[in-house]
Amino acid sequence: MSITLQAPFALHGRNPDVLTCIANLSNDEVFTPPEFANRMIDTVAAAWAQDHGGASLWANKDVRFLDPCTKSGVFLREITRRLTDGLAPQIPDLQQRVQHILTRQVFGIGITRITSLLARRSVYCSRHASGRHSIAAFGSDAGHIWFERVEHEWQGGRCRFCGASQSAYDRGADRESHAYTFIHTNDIMARTAELFGADMQFDVIIGNPPYQLGSDGGTRDVPIYQRFVEQAKALEPRYVTMVIPARWMASGLGLSEFRQTMLADRRVRTLVDYPAASEVFPGVEIKAGVCYFLWDAAHDGDCSVTTFRNGEAQGPVLRNLGAHDVFVRDARAVTILQKVLQHGEPSINTILARDKEFGWTSNFDGFHQRQKPGDVPLYYIRKMKRGVGFVAREAVTKSAHLVDTWKVFVPKAYNGGDGVPHQILGKPLIAPSPSVCTQSFLFFHVGSQAEAESLQSYYATRFFRYLVSLRKITQDATYSAYTWVPLQTWDRTWTDEALYAKYGLTAEEVTFIEQAVRPMGLDGEGDDEQTD
Repeated sequence: MSITLQAPFALHGRNPDVLTCIANLSNDEVFTPPEFANRMIDTVAAAWAQDHGGASLWANKDVRFLDPCTKSGVFLREITRRLTDGLAPQIPDLQQRVQHILTRQVFGIGITRITSLLARRSVYCSRHASGRHSIAAFGSDAGHIWFERVEHEWQGGRCRFCGASQSAYDRGADRESHAYTFIHTNDIMARTAELFGADMQFDVIIGNPPYQLGSDGGTRDVPIYQRFVEQAKALEPRYVTMVIPARWMASGLGLSEFRQTMLADRRVRTLVDYPAASEVFPGVEIKAGVCYFLWDAAHDGDCSVTTFRNGEAQGPVLRNLGAHDVFVRDARAVTILQKVLQHGEPSINTILARDKEFGWTSNFDGFHQRQKPGDVPLYYIRKMKRGVGFVAREAVTKSAHLVDTWKVFVPKAYNGGDGVPHQILGKPLIAPSPSVCTQSFLFFHVGSQAEAESLQSYYATRFFRYLVSLRKITQDATYSAYTWVPLQTWDRTWTDEALYAKYGLTAEEVTFIEQAVRPMGLDGEGDDEQTD
């Protein structure tokens, strides 16, 4: 076998890169555009050069790379291309150089059978690594891009490794199990030794892991990308870089421990944030956007953070990721938040009801439309429309002490897209005493109509909604999203001007808030969203 062209490692003329043309399998398994993959690879290469006296990563014939969740093979292909150029002075013969790179330096684990074939085609120019068209000689069809079907291990109806629902994923050998090899093991060191050899130590782990698994009925997806990050660190490489959904920064089902770990980890050297995922993955909607990070085992310090909005970079700025319990995505917000928190005022959460305060979910329909003696009004949202029904007072068995309060109801969910300025929250609704609601609403409770009207004016300010936006990065505005909003006195109509003055905001900070948050009129209902 001989190589006469370097076509696998370079794009020629006007021919498009096939990996820019393929469609995603789903929003859970998103193919990485080559241009973006190269940005991530550039970040690793820059860190390597800085840590090794300017030396090129691509001139090192001993460095090993692993993509533990390869789909299109784009990371491995681009790494191979760079090594092919960088190692030319040391290994002048192209055939020998490619053989060395693909058998000694570049490794992958496919996430499904079809993606493993695609990755081999991208890297080896043959879906069978031992085939006659392969650009390297291997003794097996897999080469060093491994895939074999793995099964979930069920305990109590869920997989003990990834949390997948047995009712959703125990579906026979004729369909993909989505039991990803890299995270279905208690000992990742032993697993990689089994796959690639006992002496295997990876220097760089890079990839775009699967993001989530559907739950029972498809109501709430189960994140799994954090498990790939944790396993990658457990392999003790020098560097880990992965692109993942950004919702871990402030929310996400089952992500609290992962968030705390990431924010406290001083080895996170670089974080690049894209609040609009479409800037990375055109045509794919990922709530709260995406980010990629560089974890460096030798780093112990603040993190270099860059945020991209509409193609423009903000930063890099050195930040302490662990300054708060959630990550404040925009560095320009930090000084505003500090000015608010230094007042030491109680949080408005002290008068905010918890999720499902009265016990009824958003799809509760045990109410009637005509009021009977002893009934209390029940407020709900159904199909993005607000409505009022009635329930008997004795049917209120949870938080009955809050029935006879004036309330400012606020929708629990509001989307409105990724663009700015953004409304952040749905419009409020004042409800007189007595009243109750379903899970579609949260509510603030006060003692009188005048207080409710004062509170509503505060909620409608840009200042209020901006502070919520620092913790609300998905459509759901949970109880914790309001943590940084300070409690006020309910004896006036609140305005942004009064609040800017109270907290000593500069003209630049005011401009920043008003560019991020659009005005909210209190007439009409506005748009509401819910997640039934």
